[in-house]
Order: sequence, then C-alpha cells, then structure tokens
Amino acid sequence: MWAASCLASCCAACACDACRTVVSGISRRSARIAYCGLFALSLIVSWILREVAAPLMEKLPWINHFHKTPDREWFETDAVLRVSLGNFLFFTILAILMIGVKNQKDPRDSVHHGGWMMKVISWFLLVIFMFFLPNEIISFYESISKFGAGLFLLVQVVLLLDFVHGWNDKWVGYDEQFWYIGLFSVSLVCYVATFVFSGLLFHWFTQAGQDCGLNTFFIVITLIFVFVFAIVALHPAISGSILPASVISLYCVYLCYTGLASEPREYECNGLHKHSKSISTGTLTFGLLTTVLSVVYSAVRAGSSTTLLSQPSSPRAGAGKPLLPLDNKPDEQEEKERAKPVTYSYSFFHIIFSLASMYSAMLLTGWSTSVGESGKLVDVGWPSVWVRIVTGWATAALYIWSLVAPIMFPEREF
Repeated sequence: MWAASCLASCCAACACDACRTVVSGISRRSARIAYCGLFALSLIVSWILREVAAPLMEKLPWINHFHKTPDREWFETDAVLRVSLGNFLFFTILAILMIGVKNQKDPRDSVHHGGWMMKVISWFLLVIFMFFLPNEIISFYESISKFGAGLFLLVQVVLLLDFVHGWNDKWVGYDEQFWYIGLFSVSLVCYVATFVFSGLLFHWFTQAGQDCGLNTFFIVITLIFVFVFAIVALHPAISGSILPASVISLYCVYLCYTGLASEPREYECNGLHKHSKSISTGTLTFGLLTTVLSVVYSAVRAGSSTTLLSQPSSPRAGAGKPLLPLDNKPDEQEEKERAKPVTYSYSFFHIIFSLASMYSAMLLTGWSTSVGESGKLVDVGWPSVWVRIVTGWATAALYIWSLVAPIMFPEREF
C-alpha cells in the first residue's frame, strides 16, 4: 500500500513537471497553436465521455432525477454538451477580457500569449464544474448551440469566398500567360470534378425502386446553382472570373454530399446505409480527426481574417535600426516592439473558438437528436442533413451577392 502511494505520488509529480515544461515552452508565435491544441483536447474529451460516461452519470442524483431513467443516448449527449459548455465559457471569458486590445503594450497581450498553466487549470475546472449544473441550464445551452453552430458555418462560407476571390485576384494580378493558363486549368479540373461528383450523388443517393424525390431535389438544385454561377460570373456587366465560380460550385456539391451522407443509415435512399454494420473504431477516429482539423483551421483563419475584421497595419520591423546603437537604444527599441499593433483581433479569435465549441458539440451529438445506431456516428441525423443543405444554399446566395452587389451599389466598397 505504501509503495503504491509512493508510485502514485511520483507519477503525479512527473505529470506536473511535464505539463509545466510544455506550457513554459509556448511562445508568442505558438500561442494560437496552443489554443488549437486545447480545443482539440476538448473534442477528444467529449468523444471519450460520450462513450464511457453514461453509466457514471446515471448515478448522479442532480442529473438523473427522472422518474424513469432516460436512454443511454440521452446521457451521452448530455456529457458532450457539458464539456462543450465548459469550453464555450472558457473562450467566451477570454474574448470578453481581450476586448479593445490594440497593441502589444497592453497588459492583456501577455494574458493572451502566456499564463498557460493557469489557463489549462481553469479550463479543467470549468469542465468539471459543468457536471454539477442542473439539466435546465444544459438544455438551454443545447438550444442556443444550434444557432451558434449555424453562425460558425456562416463564418466558414465567408472565409471561403474571401479565399477564392483573393486567389483569383492574385493570379490575375500577375498578368502573365502562365498564370492565366493556371486559372483555366484549375477551373477546368474543378468543373470536371463537380459533374463527376454530381453523377456519383445520383448513383449513391437515388436508389432504384425507392421514392427518393427529396434527394433528387437537393442534387438538381445544386446543379442549377452551378450553371447560375457560371452565367452570372461570365456576364459582361459583372466582369467576374470563372475560377471562383468553379471552386464554389465544387464546394456546393461537396456540401450536398455531406448533407446526403448525414442521412440516417436506415433511410432507404442513403446508398451508404449498406455499410452501417461495418463502422469501425478507425472510421470513427478518422471522422473525428477530420472534424477537428476542419474546425481548428476555420477558427484560426477566421481569427486573423481581414474580411471579418480590420487588420491593423504593423510598422516595419527593424526600420531605421542603427548598426551601432547607443546604450539607451536597446531600451527604446524594446519599447517600440512592445507598442506594435496586434496583428489580429484577440477577442474575435476567441469568439470563433466559442462558436466552434457549439458546432463541434452538434456534430458529436447529431445536432442533439441522434438515437440508436446513428448516435454512435459523427454528424448523422436529419438535422445535420438540413444544416448542410441550407449551408450550401447560403453559400450560393452569398457568392451571387458578392458578384451583383458592386453593380447594384456602385458607390459602396465590397
């Protein structure tokens, strides 16, 4: 017994030392990566608790105070929502604290980039505390998470539009034949992939002998958008480019696919349902990994995007630096470094992670409606279907608006 206690103490001490070493090595340049790592950790914890926490939560009287104990799926969803709420509060508090940070001289700049041991402890305590809250608060958070997740998807769409327009402008700005050929080649590949992908959608999700009118409607509407994009982009009054139209077309078809693939496995028009019995742990791990990467990339890109916020101009580093500075020059240089404007909005960066926390909770719970076998999968259920399809329609609407808005309102900048 004494030896076991000593061993446990040594392991705990080693773990603390390891954590202290890791957090002390986080620098200003790697702070955003560290936030991404913490966010990814929250998703892993959510997934693990979804699989193992149900029997324990059934024994907690402030959670299981029902006359009849709910199904296991209810406790799995509740565990994910509680971890998500802790993650949401953590990043929301940081977002509020970082409001108005303009330059690196602000004391809150060091809070954003440092204090990682305290941040990890605070995050851990917040998550633990969420399991002591009454069910009514979790139910309210579940309701608002659907709106927060939808807002996060809208941010993703804006980022994509910003990316494709910037990509096109950069290559056109070179004004060389090589880059024009590159634009045409990429556009051609995207359109070929779009129509091949569309054919596969008809093959997978419109089963012979079944009434699959809804799936057919989704695919046909997406193809109509593809042709509308090309017509509007190539109209003489628009002066658009085929590259953004082709990329957005492929993305809309991809969203249509993700929506149809999210249909319940027992739905007869879902051609993927035949493989539902062979879902493996490796498949689920891959699905969660791609979800983590997608959410983290969107959060980081949105946090520093110039489309969603005005990125302040930074002074040129080292401008006017003397070769042989006087004794007081290093202090002046250090003061200038500290007074540099921040390169992105810290507050907005954390808000994106807050919304991503809601979005990831909806993915892991099938938008809080997964039951039965679908509850073991990531992002499966009719709410997921409609969210993906509507996101595709919103993408189409925003892209068309980005083309026609400068014509309708020539006095404004877009």
